[in-house]
Amino acid sequence: MPDTVKLASELRAGNRRALSAAITLVESSRHDHQESATELCGELVRAGTREAVRVAISGTPGVGKSTIIDAIGIRLAEQGRSVAVLAVDPSSVRTGGSILGDKTRMGRLANHPGTFIRPSPTNTSLGGMALNSREVVFLCEQAGFDHVLIETTGVGQSETDVSGFSDVFVLMVAPAGGDELQGVKRGIVEVADILVVNKADGQLKDSALATVSEYRSAIRLHTPTGSGPEGFPRVLAASALEDSGLDEIIKSIAELTGWREANGQWQAMRRNQNIRWMESRFREILISRMKASDSVQNLFQRIGPDARASATMFNPEVRKALEKLADNAMAKLEDSIPAGR
Repeated sequence: MPDTVKLASELRAGNRRALSAAITLVESSRHDHQESATELCGELVRAGTREAVRVAISGTPGVGKSTIIDAIGIRLAEQGRSVAVLAVDPSSVRTGGSILGDKTRMGRLANHPGTFIRPSPTNTSLGGMALNSREVVFLCEQAGFDHVLIETTGVGQSETDVSGFSDVFVLMVAPAGGDELQGVKRGIVEVADILVVNKADGQLKDSALATVSEYRSAIRLHTPTGSGPEGFPRVLAASALEDSGLDEIIKSIAELTGWREANGQWQAMRRNQNIRWMESRFREILISRMKASDSVQNLFQRIGPDARASATMFNPEVRKALEKLADNAMAKLEDSIPAGR
């Protein structure tokens, strides 16, 4: 078992090996590792927590997320910022393996002494994020990084989970991709703070500028959330190839976070994010306990022989059995919660 007190101390001192070891610990599914990870996070909290600007960057595969992150990260690093990147790659539903190749597309960041890149597998987690992404972001903050850039897997409209633990949500879109009308839909566009039309260069430049105009018109159909200053959500054009539009992205991120902090929204967002994290973790623990429960598995085995008929799913008796099981579990849970907590 690792010495969590020593590991926490080394991590807070900025030791990259300690940070990598801590992330490996929280990402492990082994029960003893999870216990050590809980102890480690407790040590870090007792030492006094640090906070960074969390920027989530999403978009469909091939839109250039890694390239833009590399360019933005280098700019921030050259300004004296310390930058950590969490790059999430999808895992195979058959083998469970992941390529974890995003780091290879961030060559400048990978070689800069002021940055840290951690590829993480989704492990079949939905929402475009890895199962323990929140914990990894927390560890990067405690290691002293002041900016954490989170690259999602790029699965499309379902990638709204990342807004639950980021301060700024950047959505990247391709020029002339035929997706401009997605701006009027409720979904990922609705939660984006900054929309970046990438690849605004060469033969695609005119199309990119036209796409920017169309998105600006589309987002006007959304009801303002009041979570940003006038002019947000902001739509920008950028090109990592020509090094253009990147300063505008960084400026917009700083402007939005500054406004939210000055208006008390930063603290409110963090509180809401913590509540959402607890709800999510509670669901995960309940599901893991359910899978490990003999009584639950026995119930499923009894139902199983009749599952060949599709109507079994809608059988009132099956539903009642599941509801009774859930009610019993909730009754035990409520009895175990101390009064006043």
